[in-house]
Amino acid sequence: MKIIERKRYLDTLSVLKDKNLIKVATGVRRCGKSTLMTQFQELLRNENNKVSILAINMDMPEFRFLSEKNWKEIYHYILKNIKLNSNNYVFIDEVQNVPEFEKLLEGLYVHPNIDLYITGSNAFLLSSELATLLTGRAYEINVLPFSFSEYLEFTGNTTNPDRTFAEYLRTGGFPEAVRLSAEGNHFANEYLRMVFKNIYENDISNRYTIYSEDSYQEVVHFLIDSVGSRVSAGSIAKVLTTNKKKIDNKTVSKYIDTLVEAYLFYKVNRYDIKGKQHLATLEKYYLVDLGLRNALIGKELASDAGHLLENIIFLELKRRNNQVWIGKTNNLEVDFVVRNNEGFTQYIQVAQTVQSATTLERELAAFNSISDHNEKILITMDYDTGTYNGIKKINAIDWLTKPEKLCRPNKSNIILPLH
Repeated sequence: MKIIERKRYLDTLSVLKDKNLIKVATGVRRCGKSTLMTQFQELLRNENNKVSILAINMDMPEFRFLSEKNWKEIYHYILKNIKLNSNNYVFIDEVQNVPEFEKLLEGLYVHPNIDLYITGSNAFLLSSELATLLTGRAYEINVLPFSFSEYLEFTGNTTNPDRTFAEYLRTGGFPEAVRLSAEGNHFANEYLRMVFKNIYENDISNRYTIYSEDSYQEVVHFLIDSVGSRVSAGSIAKVLTTNKKKIDNKTVSKYIDTLVEAYLFYKVNRYDIKGKQHLATLEKYYLVDLGLRNALIGKELASDAGHLLENIIFLELKRRNNQVWIGKTNNLEVDFVVRNNEGFTQYIQVAQTVQSATTLERELAAFNSISDHNEKILITMDYDTGTYNGIKKINAIDWLTKPEKLCRPNKSNIILPLH
């Protein structure tokens, strides 16, 4: 297995280079943020072998001494190690480990000779207070584990994409987990359990009050087992209480928030297509990487194949920089209402297979109740493709591996609200 370029993210960093913005790479721990920044540093050196780069990783032993210093001392350390008469590219990994790091960022941002890049594994980086401080100054790049295309490139297993996709569902896309899976799935699973434990101890239990670790784990397992299903804090609390894990709605809601802030889950709200308004209840949560599902609850893939495929499609939509909602039309549901940065809108339904006439009719029903002319796509694992009254049926592996310009939707005549 080789190291691969995270081209999508590198292209974004290249566009933002020398722009008057703090470049913030966020995402779950061990998804490859530090490697991404190292790759970008190499690109900078290839462009100019005399470029001034200062890279600080607060998790590395050689920089541990900085974690014992206050933000002013770290600020002065950085100024002592840059060239004052030229542009400097400063990289700080896991900056949330610096006490009052927001003051450090503000000080470095206003320095005329510093182009600043930071990484962090907790959404506290972009909390409301920090967001207010950095309004108009920061650009977030949310980094995810390997996509299926990246997984294919990384493993070189391109001869049988269907089998490789099944392996991807089981192993996920954490780079180190993929490497270890070559030695046996149990190695990858043990690594992913360690990753989750590290996230829980460093990004969750150290920052928030967890009243019962057992109940917290139950909430985690419930969400993992419910990807692609509408859930609420009340419904989770009711189920857990019935199973003699007494917990109230507010506590469940708080626990879910911590999981979202640690980038373990992504929350997707519902949108009323006809009423053109957001709905505040029965949202869905998607897991950042399905390898964690296998490692933490060990459930068979075949038991929920459709929802797992839906999770994969959602993550890819995020990688392609789309805004995503769950669609409601009358009493029916559209899996995804998608809007890209160019103002295009499309509707997407996801199903493992629609070989059954009853299943096909069910999946098309929601599309048929939408009266506008935005593109409608049905993504399945079926080999046969085609159209049904203008609704495109696409094979999931084709959709995941094709250049995204081939998957671009038609220009929207509906302007969805941004917030």
